[in-house]
Amino acid sequence: MAVDFCKSRTKENLMKAFAGESQARNRYTIAAEMAMEHHMYSVGQIFLFTADQERAHAQRYYELLKEAEGETIEICGGFPVDTYDSLTDLLRAAEHNETEEYKDVYQAFGDQAKEEGFLEAASAFYQIAEVEKTHAKRFGKIRELMETNTYFELAKEGAWMCLNCGHIHRGTKAPEVCPVCRHEKGFFIPLSLAPYTDSGIVVM
Repeated sequence: MAVDFCKSRTKENLMKAFAGESQARNRYTIAAEMAMEHHMYSVGQIFLFTADQERAHAQRYYELLKEAEGETIEICGGFPVDTYDSLTDLLRAAEHNETEEYKDVYQAFGDQAKEEGFLEAASAFYQIAEVEKTHAKRFGKIRELMETNTYFELAKEGAWMCLNCGHIHRGTKAPEVCPVCRHEKGFFIPLSLAPYTDSGIVVM
């Protein structure tokens, strides 16, 4: 028997997901500001890039709540407080939250939606879970590079891109100042993490 959407758990789960994504967007925007204060512009851009994707997730969940238009939905949920002063702690917290989301929360929400007959909502939960998995891996990779002091320096030759002007630097470490635009080292990102870049093409 089909479940009335307005009486379903899926309706509440969609609102929980909307709230969670909205909060994640704000947390990452705040984390980006902190990264900028630490002169880690490139890490700040990664937080902002992820924040924009969380906004898109929130919008999708909000669209799926249209049947409850005009209603106020009360939810009960727990949300993290990640106000760390350490950038690596912020990255670790983001990695943890994204992992919990894709492994546990959205899988359970998707299963519930499927059980109640809301297949479009179930698909959204499962598909967005895969995106959150990518977020978790990205945050984890950046955290690892920073903790091992290999974000800007390597034992062997590597490559970095300046996110301000696009200059690609090769060597064992990123320059203190970009030789092209004169922006500081914090604008450099390991080329393997640079957006819209195929390292096999741009590095000869």
